[in-house]
Amino acid sequence: MNTVSINQLSTLRWSFEEDAEAYHQRGFTGIGIYRPKLEDFGLDRAIELLAEFELSPTSLSWIGGFTGSDGRPYTEAVADGIQAIHDAANLGAESLVVIAGGRNNHIRNHAKRTLCDALTELAPIAEDQGIQLSLEPFHPGCGEEWSFVNDLHSTLDIIEMVASPNLGIALDTYHLCQDDTVIQWLPEITRHLHLVQLGDARHSPLGEMNRCLLGRGSVPIREIISTLFEHGYNGPVEVELIGEDVETISYEQLLDHTRHFLEQTLGSVGYS
Repeated sequence: MNTVSINQLSTLRWSFEEDAEAYHQRGFTGIGIYRPKLEDFGLDRAIELLAEFELSPTSLSWIGGFTGSDGRPYTEAVADGIQAIHDAANLGAESLVVIAGGRNNHIRNHAKRTLCDALTELAPIAEDQGIQLSLEPFHPGCGEEWSFVNDLHSTLDIIEMVASPNLGIALDTYHLCQDDTVIQWLPEITRHLHLVQLGDARHSPLGEMNRCLLGRGSVPIREIISTLFEHGYNGPVEVELIGEDVETISYEQLLDHTRHFLEQTLGSVGYS
C-alpha cells in the first residue's frame, strides 16, 4: 500500500516535534524529512519520536550539488551524501532525494558526467544500506540554480548511464506535470519511480517556487494518481506545499485541506 505523507517543507516554521504530532493527528502515516530540521532536532530523538507517532519516513531530502553550484567542492558533496545515506538507513527512510545542482558554468556534458560519477560512487553504499537514491528533476523556471536536470528524458538518461538497481526517480508533479503530455509518459516510467511528490500551481514556475493548495491549480493530480496506481505504482505519495500562495494559510488549515483532498482523490481511485 502507498504510504501517504507530508514533507516537512510544508510546515517549515514548525519544530520537528510539532510536525510529527500534527501529521499523526490528521491520520497521515508518513513524513518526508528535511535534513536541516533533522540536524536541529537530532537523529536519535527523531527516531524515538517517529516511533511514538507511528510515522514512516518516506524520504530524506536532500543530497547533491556535486557540480559545486552551492559552493562545496565535489569531494565534500559526496562525503555529505555518504553521511545522509547512513542517516536515512538509521531512520528507516525509503528514499534519499538527490538534486543534481546547477551547471555552475560547466558545459552540460561535463555537469552530467560529474553527477554520474557521484551517483556511481554513492549507489553501492546506498544499496548496501538498503536505501534508494531518487533523482528529482526540477522545472527550469524555478530551479536552474538547483538542478540542470529538468525533464524526464534527461533523468532517464542519467539512470541508464549509472546503471544501478537502486537509482530511480522522485517525481514532483509541480515540476513536471503542468505539461499535459507528461501524463503519456507515466506508464513508461512507473517502474523507475521511488517517490511521488504532489504539488499544484496556478501557473508554470517563474522565479521562486509557488505552490497552491492541492486541487486549486492546473496540475491534473487526480489523473496522475489514477494513472500511476493503474500501472502498479505502490511507493509513497508525499505532499509538498510551499510558496506565496500558501503563506497566508495556517499550517493547520493547510494540513486539513490536504487530508480532505487526498481522502476524496485516493478514494476515487479505489485506495482505502
